[in-house]
Amino acid sequence: MKKKLLFAVCFFILLANAYPQKRIIPGAERMDVYVPLIKGKRVAVFANPTSMVKKTTLVDTLLKRGIEVVKIFGPEHGFRGNADAGEKVGSYVDKETGIEVVSLYGKHNKPDSNDLKNVDVMIFDIQDVGTRFYTYISSLQYYIEAALENSKPLLILDRPNPNGFYVDGPVLDPKFKSFVGMNPIPIVYGMTLGEYAFMMAGEKWLSDAANKKYEYYLHAKNSVDTPFHFLVIKCLNYDHNSKYVPPVKPSPNLPSIQSIYWYPSTCWFEGTTLSEGRGTDKPFQIFGAPSLPKNLYSFTPHPTEGAKSSKHYGEVCYGWNLSGTPEEVLKKVDKKIQLKWIIQAYKLFPDKENFFLKGFNRLAGNDVLMQQIKDGVSENDIRKSWEPALSNFKKIRKKYLLYKDFE
Repeated sequence: MKKKLLFAVCFFILLANAYPQKRIIPGAERMDVYVPLIKGKRVAVFANPTSMVKKTTLVDTLLKRGIEVVKIFGPEHGFRGNADAGEKVGSYVDKETGIEVVSLYGKHNKPDSNDLKNVDVMIFDIQDVGTRFYTYISSLQYYIEAALENSKPLLILDRPNPNGFYVDGPVLDPKFKSFVGMNPIPIVYGMTLGEYAFMMAGEKWLSDAANKKYEYYLHAKNSVDTPFHFLVIKCLNYDHNSKYVPPVKPSPNLPSIQSIYWYPSTCWFEGTTLSEGRGTDKPFQIFGAPSLPKNLYSFTPHPTEGAKSSKHYGEVCYGWNLSGTPEEVLKKVDKKIQLKWIIQAYKLFPDKENFFLKGFNRLAGNDVLMQQIKDGVSENDIRKSWEPALSNFKKIRKKYLLYKDFE
């Protein structure tokens, strides 16, 4: 019996090795599909350090292929990715390529006709993390609007969503629309950028001019005289059950998959007086404040590259440490936003009048959650209040999926 069991175990090990899991291939690597569409064209690329084709930047890869890249657009944190969250990044000439870089963050968040006057085709290639308040999806919206409004074809090179295996959170109340939440979606929306782009266009969430142009292209899509409006180059070997680990950190304060997994649950603390772990090696995995009980986990944040200024630098903070292996963190996250940490923090914080900051409601997407926490509403009852808007979003989402869903 033992010999048979040993044989079976060995057989399954050999079988697993014979049929290894296929590597997920981001859209940017499928150059045979999209390079023919941009040959001989003047190209603008929206990119940051995550815009890689294996170990080479997308911009460098296109230049080596003989593609004429005439402009680079950069999002929050900049094209090279070392700016602080919210830091103003001006336009400049990239030293490595000699190409003009235009920052699309702050007051100038959408390309205008002058930015696009010498551009034939626009490309968007950014690694997202699947949360409403992560500003790259807002940059994507403005980029799509600019492409449609200026009649420029747009290619979206899709990338896997590392938080794409669930949907959860309060759906944004339109009254709280901002750059950290522009559309009625939950905090974790379970879509790739390509899927989300089709949702924005299909649900008419773009500007009036862009919506009209999109409708025009849809009705004219069979005409040989009409170029593509925007195309999504899909990932290969990806679906919404995949646990994708980005090979490059998406931004300075999401340096690991553990931070990415916790981000939907701990970004709340950006809207409170607590440190969310910026200025440490575990941002969004640890959080606390100097005035919390001293028997809690302690840490001291300091200025770092990409986090030069934030709350409580140089002060000993007391709070929580949620770090662990990716597998441990996934188990704790449990495919839902965890509210218990912010509820506990509020209960323990001595100066409750100054716990929440002005920006909390923008992050939450409503003015209800803050009041629920103040009133001591249970996590279960808070979750119930997210319905039926959350269920309705899930139905809408299904219409725009490009990949097999997790349910």
